[in-house]
Amino acid sequence: MELRQLRYFVAVAEEGGFGRAAERLSIVPSAVSQQIARLERAWGVVLFDRTTRRVRLSAAGERMLPEARAVLAAADRTARVAADIAAGDDGILRLGIVHGPEERLNRVLAGLASDAPLLQVRLRSLPVADRLAAVRSGELDAALVRAVGSAPGLELLSLWRDPLHVAVPADHPLAAEPLLRLDQLTSLPLRLAPREDNAPFHDLITGACRAAGAVPPPGPPFTGLQATLTAIGTAPAASWTVFYEVRGLPPVPRVALRPLAGLDVTTYLAARPGPPGPALRHLLRALHEGESDGSRGEAQG
Repeated sequence: MELRQLRYFVAVAEEGGFGRAAERLSIVPSAVSQQIARLERAWGVVLFDRTTRRVRLSAAGERMLPEARAVLAAADRTARVAADIAAGDDGILRLGIVHGPEERLNRVLAGLASDAPLLQVRLRSLPVADRLAAVRSGELDAALVRAVGSAPGLELLSLWRDPLHVAVPADHPLAAEPLLRLDQLTSLPLRLAPREDNAPFHDLITGACRAAGAVPPPGPPFTGLQATLTAIGTAPAASWTVFYEVRGLPPVPRVALRPLAGLDVTTYLAARPGPPGPALRHLLRALHEGESDGSRGEAQG
C-alpha cells in the first residue's frame, strides 16, 4: 500500500468517478484506475462497484474510507512536524545546565518558548566533565559551562562574564574592606569544592591565587553556598570562600560578602563544531536576547 493509492481512493470516492478524480489529481484516468486496482488486490477487497454508467463505493469501500482519510491526515501531520523540525520550530533541544539561580535560564527558556513554542527543551544537570562528554557524544545538543578554558572536539561560545564574591567572617578585619584582593586572603583557609567536582572553577581560583602570590591553606570543602556560608559564620576558626555573584541573597548572620577584585568567571555554550542546527539557532537567539538582562549565578558548580 502506498499513500498515493490512498489519496486516489479518497479522490475517487469524493468525486464519484475516475475521470473527475483524475482531473483533481492532475493525472490521467488510467493511472487512477490502475492504482485503485492494485490497492484492492493488496487489501483483498473491492472498493468500488463499477458499471458503465457510474462508479460508487462498495460496502467495503464505505468502511475503508474513514480509515484512509485518517491515515492521510496522520501522514500530513507527520510531514508538517518534520517541516517544523527542519525549521527548528518543533522538535527537542537537549541542554546541559549549570548550577545557580534560575533567573537567567528562565529568561532564556521564556525566549525559546516565544520564538519556537512547539520546541521541547529537556534540561540536564551533570558534572562539568560529564556535560562536555555528553555534548561530544551527541547525548546533549549543547551545554552551559563556566570557567572552561578549552574543550577538545567542541566549540565554546562566550556568553557572559560574572563577577566573583568572597565571604569572610563578619568579625574578621578583612570584613571592613569594601573590596577584597586575593593577596589579602593568603593566611585564611579557603573553602573550595574538590577539583573532581568542578575542575575548571577549581583551576581558575587556584591559578589566580598562585598568580597573585597568594596560596591560602586548604579549608573544609565547599558543600553548597548556604551551608558553606553558615559554616564560615559559625566555625571557631576563620576561613573564606569564593562564589559567583548572587543577586537577592539575604544577609547571612556573622558573614560579610565582598566583591573580589580582578577576577571574574565566563559562562560558555559548548556545542559540536559546524553550523548550528535549527533548534540550536533558536537557543542562540534566546541567549543573545537575554544576555543584557543581568542576573547572576551562584556557588561553585
